[in-house]
Amino acid sequence: MAAAPRSRWRREAAAPFPRSRLKMAARGGGGVARRGSRVMAAPEEPSGSRTGGEPGREAAGLSGGRCGEGTAAATAVMFRCGEELVSGESEEESNGVNLMEFSDEILLHILSYVPCTDLVLNVRKTCRKLATLCLDKSLTHTVLLQKDYKVNKDKVKQLMRDIGKEIYQLNMAGCYWLPSSTIDHVIRCKNLVKLNLSGCHITSLRLSKMLSALQHLRSLAIDVNPGFDASQLSSECKATLSRVSELKQTLYTPSYGVVPCCTSLEKLLLYFEILDRSREGFMLSGQLMVGESNVPHYQNLRVFYARLAPGYVNQEVVRLYLAVLSDRTPENLHAFLISAPGSFAETGATKNLLDSMARNVRLDALQLPKAWINGSGLLQHLKFNNPFYFSFSRCTLSGGHLIQRVINGGKDLKSLTSLNLSGCVHCLAPESLFRKAEDDIDSSILESLVVSCCNLRHLNLSAAHHHSSESIGNHLCQLLSRLKHLLSLALPVCSITDVAANVEKPPTQPNAAPQTFGKKVRVGIQTYPRNLTDQANQKIESSVFWTLMGSLRFLETLEIIGSSFSSAMPRNEPAIRNSLPPCVRAQSVGDSEVAAISQLTYLQSLTLAQLPNIITGSGLVSIGLQCQHLRTLSLANLGMMGKVVYMSALMDMLKHCKCLRDLRLEQPYFSAGAQFFQALSHCSSLQRLCIVSRSGTLQSDAVMSFMASCLEVVMCHMFMGESLTVCRNLQQSIVRSFQADRPALNVVIFPLLHEDLTEVIRDVPMRHLDEITLFKSRVAEEPPNLWW
Repeated sequence: MAAAPRSRWRREAAAPFPRSRLKMAARGGGGVARRGSRVMAAPEEPSGSRTGGEPGREAAGLSGGRCGEGTAAATAVMFRCGEELVSGESEEESNGVNLMEFSDEILLHILSYVPCTDLVLNVRKTCRKLATLCLDKSLTHTVLLQKDYKVNKDKVKQLMRDIGKEIYQLNMAGCYWLPSSTIDHVIRCKNLVKLNLSGCHITSLRLSKMLSALQHLRSLAIDVNPGFDASQLSSECKATLSRVSELKQTLYTPSYGVVPCCTSLEKLLLYFEILDRSREGFMLSGQLMVGESNVPHYQNLRVFYARLAPGYVNQEVVRLYLAVLSDRTPENLHAFLISAPGSFAETGATKNLLDSMARNVRLDALQLPKAWINGSGLLQHLKFNNPFYFSFSRCTLSGGHLIQRVINGGKDLKSLTSLNLSGCVHCLAPESLFRKAEDDIDSSILESLVVSCCNLRHLNLSAAHHHSSESIGNHLCQLLSRLKHLLSLALPVCSITDVAANVEKPPTQPNAAPQTFGKKVRVGIQTYPRNLTDQANQKIESSVFWTLMGSLRFLETLEIIGSSFSSAMPRNEPAIRNSLPPCVRAQSVGDSEVAAISQLTYLQSLTLAQLPNIITGSGLVSIGLQCQHLRTLSLANLGMMGKVVYMSALMDMLKHCKCLRDLRLEQPYFSAGAQFFQALSHCSSLQRLCIVSRSGTLQSDAVMSFMASCLEVVMCHMFMGESLTVCRNLQQSIVRSFQADRPALNVVIFPLLHEDLTEVIRDVPMRHLDEITLFKSRVAEEPPNLWW
């Protein structure tokens, strides 16, 4: 069968790497504008930074700017430019560059760093030239509001009134704070082709009225909430839906949503977030509403993706969606992905579906529940075209099967850009029948993987014990250093240990406390080196992990997670009270390894969990100094469990994190006091904060002062050991003091071990819950560019 033409998603995933970028005309010292220049210069970045969830646009700062300057500072530059024109200040008098003397192309590039709301509502009013440029099609064609936390209903109304007819793509995903009436103004965007309303409040009637006016719409993302009634959709609305080729649907209630109306679907993304119990405690059923059509149209489908939250009802509903696929598999299907936690048993219908796929289609992307792969010969029969994404998360797939059935001796795997082997405990061993999870890996399997998939950009090997042998040159870190195109990487802590060093020295330092919750041990005043040079003197830079970090020049996302780590805050269950001890091989991983991460110049997201040998946290200071693009930081269970030994270093680190937007801390006995929040106040770009701490304490006055000084913070989640009364009073005080000026403010302060924790979590906006509040590995979690 001839291969189907590649979609935009497929082409972007296989784009060449790296590419040169447009550099700003005025540069000074790492891309930062010189004093007096009045020109905002973007830091030069690798082309891989366009590979994230919003390729190109996030890198350009359209959703809030690169380090916060995309909104306030860049807008200030534009205002300053207008002031110069009005005052008649000459170039000699200003001793700088007149921004208006640049070509339109350069000015448009600078303007692309400013959110569209600022461009249209503010910058456009400064002078005639900017008034024209701000309405250029390159700036108004795509409007991104999904992380513009300062936008409100009035701004959206004015924006749609001014440029509604010029907007072809509108992304309002996660704008949970906007009232449902805001959606009414989208009707002005008559030429819309792509619309993302995931996370927005919308009723069936409002959806019907809006879609009736959007005749050119081809891509749609919506939520289906309790009370949704497809019978309320008008004939004009259904006509629009019949032309939609891409649909993303998040389900909070058992329903087909608008899928039966979309008769031309080529891409279908389904997110199942249905709870097993109602708020009143009644068990929910996976049966759909009486009268709903059960005939989705899949004949043109090319991409099918389903992600399930934990719960029995989600599994029952997704089976109803799959039932039609099992009757007739679309001929052009090239990506089939189902992400399901826990056990999701295979049925006769799903087996027929997989058999039909093996006979009739050639896939480019594959992800299946572990029960559908374990013990079956499915991978022997499936055919692949030019695969770019594989996920075998939590499967018992052995390395031998991986090489023979998937990699196929290295044939046609140069196209693979994303691979998720998280939780595959035997994936680097020749067989799994008689192997223990802690046994050494077979380096030849990993070497075959690296050679065959040399263009990998995203690789997840977490949640498993990948222990290297003492063979010279065959350490996991040494083999991975050959993957020069990696942009994101997730590894277990025990995999980065130097085998020789692990044998020569004891697992912990003499003054380190055991990994228990017993009596606290006094460790004295901690001292740590203040710069990278001192770190290098403590650790030989020839260690395998140091070499790996030095070779991955363009890495943007790094996760180092203990193989036995589990968060104290699972999704739909009470908080976990006991944690498993770290792997024995991981006992030597500490400050020196953390310091090695500071070599990653372009690092944007860092997760460190269950590193037992953290003594002072000195490596964190090095990261704060060297990784100036860091935007997301997640730290969990570092060092001994009875005391936060790295607090001093953490506070020192935070003073340098000017770009940090998201901070998640999970550590028992964490004391969120005045000194901590004072240090955190230096993170001027911070937007979201989450602290999870068993027996942790907080100072209400310090929290209030922090919220008052950090004006960008819109999410504050703290799950500590304080009483319910203290938590409620603080939460009410924050909301009462700051909600008016921060429409998107979301505050949850609650005792971690309280029995009603799950009820509180269910009210957290999905954007925050999925991206920061809940701990999980996010590397290669989904195919790159799955949705725009």
